[in-house]
Amino acid sequence: MLKTAGGYESMITKYISELVSYGKANGLIEECDEIYVTNRLLELFDVMEYDVKNENSDTKDLSESQKCENSEEKHKAASFRPVHEILEDMMKYAFENGIMKEDTITAKDLFDTKIMGCITPPPSIVRKEFKDKYAVSPKAATDFYYSFSQAANYIRKDRIARDEKWVTDTEYGEIDITINLSKPEKDPRDIAKAGKAKKSGYPACLLCKENEGYAGHFSHPARQNHRIIPVTLDGQQYYMQYSPYVYYNEHCIIFNAEHTPMKIDHAVFKKILDFVRQFPHYMAGSNADLPIVGGSILSHDHFQGGGYTFAMAKADYEKTFVISGYEDVKAGIVKWPMSVIRLQGENADSIVNAADHILTSWRAYTDEDAFIFSETDGEPHNTITPIARMRDGKYELDLVLRNNITTKEAPWGVYHPSADLHHIKKENIGLIEVMGLAVLPARLKKEMSDLADAILNHKDIRADEILEKHADWVDKWIGNYTITQENIMDIIHDEISKVFVKVLECAGVYKRTEEGQKAFMRFVESL
Repeated sequence: MLKTAGGYESMITKYISELVSYGKANGLIEECDEIYVTNRLLELFDVMEYDVKNENSDTKDLSESQKCENSEEKHKAASFRPVHEILEDMMKYAFENGIMKEDTITAKDLFDTKIMGCITPPPSIVRKEFKDKYAVSPKAATDFYYSFSQAANYIRKDRIARDEKWVTDTEYGEIDITINLSKPEKDPRDIAKAGKAKKSGYPACLLCKENEGYAGHFSHPARQNHRIIPVTLDGQQYYMQYSPYVYYNEHCIIFNAEHTPMKIDHAVFKKILDFVRQFPHYMAGSNADLPIVGGSILSHDHFQGGGYTFAMAKADYEKTFVISGYEDVKAGIVKWPMSVIRLQGENADSIVNAADHILTSWRAYTDEDAFIFSETDGEPHNTITPIARMRDGKYELDLVLRNNITTKEAPWGVYHPSADLHHIKKENIGLIEVMGLAVLPARLKKEMSDLADAILNHKDIRADEILEKHADWVDKWIGNYTITQENIMDIIHDEISKVFVKVLECAGVYKRTEEGQKAFMRFVESL
């Protein structure tokens, strides 16, 4: 890196000035914090001098108190480069000058988060702002917090923008499909370094409150720009944060203050209904608490929520019924590929008690004719994936019946995507997918592009070791279309959507057949 005659690093100070200006414009730092933040960044980059001549001309004549009080102006964003571009230039300088020792994806993620930590306000400031906004409205509070999380680069908008998304109309309504590209693939050097890294029990997992401000290492992401919001649910301390990968609009995570395992019970129903009471513009749900039918991080009690209306929420009752003792709760089966009981009413306690009754009954329920077993060899199989929301001023709770039994023929799970669907989706079906949003692996982006090319150019798909797994699937539908350059990707997208519907049907404990629905009603009638 070239230096000026005066001896200071001209380019890095330019980038520091640019980042500080970005921070002021996006409400991350106050005018009165500018010098402090600048000095932190100079220290990080081992710079001893700084040209102050380029100080913002609009504020240089103001007193310090005037600068700090000018709260409206600080939020007016000027025209800046995207923050990831500024950070990329800063990291290039850091690597070239030995400040950042490696230029792998993980090393860069650790370092650029450290940079952003310098301009991210402390938790107390963020929490106070959230509380002040909540006094206006819950939506004002979450709008602020979501914008803040993006501005701090905790939510990396540049990566999220790479995700492929489309919507397909099905018999169950519009299904959302995403190919997730926001999680960067690990560099082999990072994998090797993570394997050699000293194991640490702090933080205990990726969801623990101790991640707030944590520096991270090669096997744990940095979180200096991470801020969490306290939320009390049914008298217990939880925290809210946004998912850094944002699978859907304002995808948030609500996690227990303590590192305690997930468990579906009466208390969970109360907590997620309490959450939507406090944030009626959001939904909230929990993964199931058993392997195979559960999601990730079963070791830490948490829920997921956000400002998105999923396809399942739009699905209507297919059949209604009355549960004895809970006559004030509207109950019914939802028209959905999985087995869903919906409860609706004005009294949250009534819904919670009805849900607990269904859960207790389901955990103990066996129907050998339908291949439903509550347990085998002492291992429990039945549980529920619950989802809560407000609808027209009433509480609504969807209970998705789950079972994780395995067999020799289906070691991955009987109620799991069947083997012929694994070329598209073989991972567990968790909460997000249960609700009608497919999160498909990043590998599919290139595979679908290569597949389109192979079809258009009449190549032998089976001769390609990567694409061969898709060959039988392609054979089933290719004859149904007149394929052109213009429509090939739309066709592939549509066929992928059909696969995802089959995936959900596989995960349903009661199939969408006359026999399956009769079996479903046997359980309903047992309540």
